[in-house]
Amino acid sequence: MINVLARAASRAAVAVNSRLASPVIVLQIRDYSLAHQDGLPKLPVPPLRQTCERYLAALEPLVSEEELDHTRTLMAEFLQSGGVGERLQKGLERRARKTENWLSDWWMQLAYLDSRMPIPVYTSPGVVLPQMHFQDRQGQMRFAAKLIAGVLDFKRMLDRETLPIEYLGGKPLCMDQYYQVLSSCRIPGPKKDTVVNHANGITYPTHITVVHNFQYFVLDVLNSDGTPLTVDQIYMQLEKIWNSSLQSNKEPIGILTSNHRNTWGKAYNNLIKDKTNKESVRAIQKSIFLVCLDAPMPRVSDEIYYSKVAAQMLHGGGSRWNSGNRWFDKTLQFIVGEDGSCGLTYEHASAEGPPIVFLMDHVVEYMKKTEMVRTPMIPLPMPQKLRFNITPEIKKDIEKAKQNMNIMVHDLDVRVLNFSHYGRKYLKTFKTSPDAFIQMALQLAYYRMYQECCSTYESASLRMFKLGRTETIRSTSTDALKFIQCMDDSSKQNTEKLVQLEKAIKSHRDYTHMAIHGQAIDRHLLGLKMQSIEDLTSLPEIFMDTSFAVAMHFNLFTSQVGSKTDCYMCIGPMVPDGYGVCYNPMDDHINVAVTAFNSCEDTNATKLACFLEDALLDMKALLEQTPK
Repeated sequence: MINVLARAASRAAVAVNSRLASPVIVLQIRDYSLAHQDGLPKLPVPPLRQTCERYLAALEPLVSEEELDHTRTLMAEFLQSGGVGERLQKGLERRARKTENWLSDWWMQLAYLDSRMPIPVYTSPGVVLPQMHFQDRQGQMRFAAKLIAGVLDFKRMLDRETLPIEYLGGKPLCMDQYYQVLSSCRIPGPKKDTVVNHANGITYPTHITVVHNFQYFVLDVLNSDGTPLTVDQIYMQLEKIWNSSLQSNKEPIGILTSNHRNTWGKAYNNLIKDKTNKESVRAIQKSIFLVCLDAPMPRVSDEIYYSKVAAQMLHGGGSRWNSGNRWFDKTLQFIVGEDGSCGLTYEHASAEGPPIVFLMDHVVEYMKKTEMVRTPMIPLPMPQKLRFNITPEIKKDIEKAKQNMNIMVHDLDVRVLNFSHYGRKYLKTFKTSPDAFIQMALQLAYYRMYQECCSTYESASLRMFKLGRTETIRSTSTDALKFIQCMDDSSKQNTEKLVQLEKAIKSHRDYTHMAIHGQAIDRHLLGLKMQSIEDLTSLPEIFMDTSFAVAMHFNLFTSQVGSKTDCYMCIGPMVPDGYGVCYNPMDDHINVAVTAFNSCEDTNATKLACFLEDALLDMKALLEQTPK
């Protein structure tokens, strides 16, 4: 989350760099929903003993009794009166009193900006929208023009502060992330990155970036009075861009953004030594968002179509296809393929999934209502093509990035499952939580594959608190383990299996409630660990324990996507031998995307998707065959 100093710096950057791209519009600064934001509670620091007890409970299904006993001993030392645990807790409580959110800056750095792994696959999610039925450039342009108009309509809500405040359980949620998505970009550094938001200043950008055939264009989308171009006008401008970028012998400069962050950081500093390159890069970074007009991908069968498009949204398909038709550092990139594939990818540092999904749902609804209406032809300036001077050294960096991207593409296994047998509506007739039910199906599927449980991460929102980001819901509980062992035990009656399923679902719901109210364990443990590093003391033994390593090795990295749109969200695994699983429970079906790495012999995305489908069907049979 960009703090006050970073906001001030970004304002200065906007003022200094305003000449580098399109014209800018000056507006009065007025903090959005200020009364609402200031009224939000601060993220609490949970009681120390409570977190330690809950941590030990979370370890029970994951480690041996011997390992657990060892951890209990370490925990008793950690909790001794006047000991290290108490000291770190007091330090964390002091930090909480002094800051708007004791976690947000640490989280931004640790989860995103300090990470040196490539952005695509490793941190940036992809979203696949339903397939469009155009197969030519006119259809592609029309769709892209409406999409751009839809995002500008969303931007207008932000600018006018008419974005509806979201509520959870009757409590208002922090809306800050919505204001970090547009006009922002991640900037690579040699050791750590930064994020700059160009909409937080006294001026704001009036252009988007459009990339086609690896060539970048500045497209002004706002008139001098701040009104957006019409869909028809945007379409005409996109036609100009298409016609100006037909030759495809250009170097795919954007593929540099897909590299390991240290490598890209060095290449970036080298790239912007040249004045032309620096101005072109700044224009991309400052743009409201980016639109990628992709070349068609090779045709595939209907069965694997969405799996291929999901991979395309995550990484672009490789250097031969569309991976160079991106700027992965840009917070928001909409992707429209000539073959009707469409979706988006987003750089994760600025925002979590819910604001992105809300924006996407708004755009999809806007596009349904919008027709292309011929408008009086006002001559519009030609979109500005961004120039890059490619030195032999930059060319070498591009070739290396191509190789690395192709390795990444071949390593990622993506499988999309459209589970068509039932959805959210069916589960609600049994008065059960769809999210908890699907999580238990995932537990069952994983156990059937590996005959053991694993650490499972499900993302929960902390937006009930000011500047809140996420907390971890730990789906692997003792009750979940009892259910999955009972489920496949032929000596157990259905009634007993159902009782265990209901207990497991209740445990998951209880943990979810704890998480969204700031009382779960993961962020608190992270805070205690960070406090010890900041205090320059030796790291407490509980953080160097085998059990801690097991607890933090999330073989299942999962997220529910609460979208009204019939879309798939996908993300890469968190660990080399793990899975990324995103699911979108619709009324009558469930969209699931599973990812794994081919370089790991023990994982297989297609296999886990099949086991998940079987688990969902077996649990449905259990519901229907067991009298209440």
